[in-house]
Amino acid sequence: MQPERLHFVTGKLAEPSLRRVLEDLAPRAGFSYTVEVLNITVAALMTADWVARRIKAPADATRVLLPGLVKGDLQPVREAAAKPVELGPKDLRDLPTHFGQSQGPPSDYGRYDIEILAEINHANRLSREAILSWAERLRSDGADVIDLGCTPGEPWAAIGETVVALREAGHRVSVDSIVSREVAAATAAGAELVLSVNQSNRDAAADWGCEVVVVPDDPVTLAGLDATVELLTARGVKFRLDPVLEPIGFGFAASLARYHEVRRRYPEAEMLMGIGNLTELTDVDSAGVNVMLLAFCEEVGVRSVLTTEVINWARSSVRECDLARRLVYHAVRQRVLPKHLEPRLVMLRDPRLLEYGEVGLAKLAAQIKDRNFRVFVERGELHLINSAVHLHGRDPFELFTQLLATQPEKLDASHAFYLGYELAKAVTALTLGKQYTQDEALDWGFLALPERSGRHPQGEGDELL
Repeated sequence: MQPERLHFVTGKLAEPSLRRVLEDLAPRAGFSYTVEVLNITVAALMTADWVARRIKAPADATRVLLPGLVKGDLQPVREAAAKPVELGPKDLRDLPTHFGQSQGPPSDYGRYDIEILAEINHANRLSREAILSWAERLRSDGADVIDLGCTPGEPWAAIGETVVALREAGHRVSVDSIVSREVAAATAAGAELVLSVNQSNRDAAADWGCEVVVVPDDPVTLAGLDATVELLTARGVKFRLDPVLEPIGFGFAASLARYHEVRRRYPEAEMLMGIGNLTELTDVDSAGVNVMLLAFCEEVGVRSVLTTEVINWARSSVRECDLARRLVYHAVRQRVLPKHLEPRLVMLRDPRLLEYGEVGLAKLAAQIKDRNFRVFVERGELHLINSAVHLHGRDPFELFTQLLATQPEKLDASHAFYLGYELAKAVTALTLGKQYTQDEALDWGFLALPERSGRHPQGEGDELL
């Protein structure tokens, strides 16, 4: 088969960079190419209709690739080029990724073997409707089981009816209570797991007819664990073992060692870890903590975790655990580093920054011929550039003061608002070490929200040259 011959369309400023990328990429990706440079300075300001009136694709081209920021319906371009037309990446430096030439998850990535129990804390204080709504959100985020967290000293007469409602909505349900009457009502209604059982309530476990989580009477010494396991085994009660994860400063490291010890004693037993004692009780964003704890679970063979989303910094823990369990499963099973596999878990800072560099940015600034402002984040500074000015600094207020001193043309209220919004995003990117691209939302991993383009109306055609 003949290699594809791709026709790339770009603007004047991007032409040198595009040719450098394609010179290296084309042999590796197995295509030949042509480059058409349209009479416009910045390719990102193209629209599909504008391109359709100017494109001249060669007859032997098999596909046309436009810059990823081109707006509008591509059908007029397809008709004008008489070729299939598609958008490339928004940044031409991402072309290798676009053609599958960079690292990423393999086709079989995404499998897992850790079950997520998501607890609804103080569920007895919530309405039935609130519980059902919360449970649906937790399930959509990746929860396998909805855990009803009861409140000591606050009897819950309606727990059985709540379990029935959850079951009818298609949820699997566990119950976290030390009150035998509540547990009995919940299990009779269809709860499949009880948290937790030790010497205080193990005699009743055989009557519940479901699986239970065994905890030691004394977590520090594991006292009582073996006796409870022996009794439940004799009575045919299915169980999981939870040596109890302790918060930092209260025996965290020793509690991890106990998970190893329990696995040594019971190599075939199912185990559970309640990870909220770290995510909820540590002043740190929960995603990294969840990844580390699920990695520990994957290596030790702890096949279920109980998580909560009470404190604000942990309010996306279920989704984090869902992504983390896939990442650690692949890393452990394939014996590869858990890197360049799950970008959705990289939220605060970006994996890499793409920069023009001092020389490249200066060259770009020198080539701009119009008065439309471009915003960049480079080398620890904000840059505001058009054909008349190249302002740079770390403080957007000082930058805007400098801009006003130049008496810029066409800086009406809407344009000033647009620049202020873009500079606010740029400052955020500068502060956190994130990639900033004008008119694009910052990448917050799985927390990112779509953003309507705020591009200031500039018109199109020759006025952009």
